[in-house]
Amino acid sequence: EGLRGDTLIDVGCGPTIYQLLSACERFREVIASDYADQNRRELEKWLKNEAGAFDWRPVVKYVCELEGDREKWAEKEEKLRKKVRQVLKCDVTKANPVDPVSLPPADCVLSTLCLEAACKDPVTFRSALRNAGALVKPGGRHLVMVTVLRETYYAFNEQVFSCLCLQRNEVEEAVEGAGFDVKFSEVQPYLPGDVRTDREALLSLVARRRASLT
Repeated sequence: EGLRGDTLIDVGCGPTIYQLLSACERFREVIASDYADQNRRELEKWLKNEAGAFDWRPVVKYVCELEGDREKWAEKEEKLRKKVRQVLKCDVTKANPVDPVSLPPADCVLSTLCLEAACKDPVTFRSALRNAGALVKPGGRHLVMVTVLRETYYAFNEQVFSCLCLQRNEVEEAVEGAGFDVKFSEVQPYLPGDVRTDREALLSLVARRRASLT
C-alpha cells in the first residue's frame, strides 16, 4: 500500500517485463532502463509486439491469477505496452544513471537483480545505490529492490558471471545510507543444488526516501 504515483523508473530492467506487471496497475507511466544494448532491444521488441519477441504470456497469466483474474492477461499486456514510455540506457556508476537524459524525480524506483551484478565491491554498491536512489522524489517516495544474498557467481548459456556477495545487513545499511528508511524487508531462502548459482537467498525490500539525507 502507498506504492503508486505518476512515474516509476526501472533501473536495470534487463530484457524482462515480469517486474513491471503489477507496477503498471499503480503508476501512470513507466521508464525502463538498462546498461546492455541487447537487453533494451529485446524489451523494445516485446513492447512493439514484433515477430520473434519472447513469449511472456505464461508469466503474465500467472501474475493475473495472483491478482485475482487470470483471464485479464491480454488486457494487462496492452496496458504495460502503453505505459512504458521510454527505454533508456543506464549506468548505475554515474551520478545520473541515465545521463545524458535528465529525468524529473520519480515516485518510485524499482531495481531487481541489478546492483549486485553491476558492482564489484561494497563501496561501488553503496555509491550505485545512492545514484539510483537520487532518481526518487524526496519525502515519502519509494525504492523497491530485489537482491540476491551471498552469491558469488551465476551462469547462463554456459557463460559464468561474477556477482557481489552481499549480506542482508549490508544491503539495508546501504539503503539507509542512501537517504531511505526501510519499511519492509523479507528474506526468502534459495533452494540449494542449482549448479547455475551459489546464491543462498533473495531479499525483497521497500524503502521510503527521507526529505533530506540527515
